[in-house]
Amino acid sequence: MSDEILKIESDGAVRIVTLNKPDSLNALSYELHLELCNVWQRIASDWEARVVVLTGAGRAFCAGGDVSGFLEKVTNVDRRRHGMREAGRLVTEMLRFHLPVIAAINGPAVGLGASLATMADIVYMADTAFIADTHVTMGLVAGDGGAITWPAMMSILRAKEYLFTGERIYAKDAKEIGLANKVLAPEELMPAALELAHKLAAHPAQALQDTKRAVNLHLNAAAGRVLPYALAAEEVSFSQPEVARIARDLAAKADGGKG
Repeated sequence: MSDEILKIESDGAVRIVTLNKPDSLNALSYELHLELCNVWQRIASDWEARVVVLTGAGRAFCAGGDVSGFLEKVTNVDRRRHGMREAGRLVTEMLRFHLPVIAAINGPAVGLGASLATMADIVYMADTAFIADTHVTMGLVAGDGGAITWPAMMSILRAKEYLFTGERIYAKDAKEIGLANKVLAPEELMPAALELAHKLAAHPAQALQDTKRAVNLHLNAAAGRVLPYALAAEEVSFSQPEVARIARDLAAKADGGKG
């Protein structure tokens, strides 16, 4: 696994997993998405690990999928189908992962980044951060997004509102509606997340891990019901003309920015 785009650091029994593409706001390229899919099994084989802290490098947690990958899913059916399979695998791996995961949301968590944040077990947010599931505004069904986890965390009315509009949920509001546990100043975020991680790591492992498994049975049941349809519908989204237009516009803006 490349330490350049996904870093894994050890702090005693705590593993710190950092999305490490700060120049692109930690947007999920194909390679980074694949490594995120695989990292949970890698840490599961680490017998000394007890808790994971997930965060992003730089000023963002994760900006979602990258522009090149978005355009490729529009134009390449094989890559699209593969991407949907990997999206399902990431959801499954995270929800079934046996160790507690604390998300330290240091900046924007958008699209799939919002999904990563809310598939964690405990969410700490910097007071400057926000969460936004922008699938629908990009022309996509929220197949690997908040449609799976958000109805378990807030009212279905609120979940629909934020999924339909893609509006930003700032840290204070995220805590109030159930998407975050604690809001902290940016400089306090990682120290607080690590303090909690070490506190949890000191608990008896079987009791902690199987309690997580018991609670996550609710989310796994929801994923089993929702994920097959939602991902199939999202795959259809990539064949819609509106999505092709959005992808081309984003690619043109990205190319213009490079120039």
